[in-house]
Amino acid sequence: MSDSYLDEYQKSLDERIKSGSMGYRKLFDLSGRVAVITGGGGGLGRPTALGLADFGADIVVVGRNMDKLERVRKEVEQLGRKCLPVPCDVTKPDDVKNMVKEAVDNFGKINILVNYAGINILRPAEEYPLEDWKTVMDVNVTGVFLSCREVGKVMIRQRQGKIINVSSVRGAFGLPRNYVAYCTSKGAVNMLTKQLACEWAKFNIQVNAIAPTVIATPLTSHIMRDPELSKSMLSRILLGRWGVPDDLIGAIVYFASDASNFVTGQILYIDGGVTSWT
Repeated sequence: MSDSYLDEYQKSLDERIKSGSMGYRKLFDLSGRVAVITGGGGGLGRPTALGLADFGADIVVVGRNMDKLERVRKEVEQLGRKCLPVPCDVTKPDDVKNMVKEAVDNFGKINILVNYAGINILRPAEEYPLEDWKTVMDVNVTGVFLSCREVGKVMIRQRQGKIINVSSVRGAFGLPRNYVAYCTSKGAVNMLTKQLACEWAKFNIQVNAIAPTVIATPLTSHIMRDPELSKSMLSRILLGRWGVPDDLIGAIVYFASDASNFVTGQILYIDGGVTSWT
């Protein structure tokens, strides 16, 4: 680091001190920004849409169920932000391209992408049908790639962007029951995140991922209904409870905001301590 760089930073610091405000409170302000959220009508996507709107972002909420998307639109607008619901199957390239075009046509830009769309199909590995394997990979991996690719083109033109992929603790740690496709797909999301961070850093695009443990949503309800599995998985969470969607909002806002401008290629575990001793 050169002396001139240090001098410039010190000058900026001194000026902010004299002004009576360091400006740090603005780090998390998302006013004027546009966020695209895939899987936006689901158990995690909906609270995230509302959370980002609460910090000032306008929302493009994406999914296959228009009734759910319309519900999110109304709720976001109640918070005083704009919201565009766009039907889209993230496994279909044309759907994703059209979704991105509609977002840009309406808002002129995309600053934030959050990839929530995901599924799980439970089968023992030795019996796992190839069709089910392809379905999980299409949604959890190809869908994330297609969304990143098309939104990434917009962000490259802008020379700015924030991409947050949603992985899982199971992307790094296996589970001794019926998760062969899901765990594999989330490991792929981790690597995709790191590779895009490498390729797009030169465009000032930060690509990161969150990796939760079990968060209470309809997608994970089968865990909580299974006494043996529930006991086993809950015993690994040091904080002694399941996660709830609100537990993810702080990390999402951090990765979406200026607070993370020097952070890219990271996988943040939001797991109550699971990976501290797994």
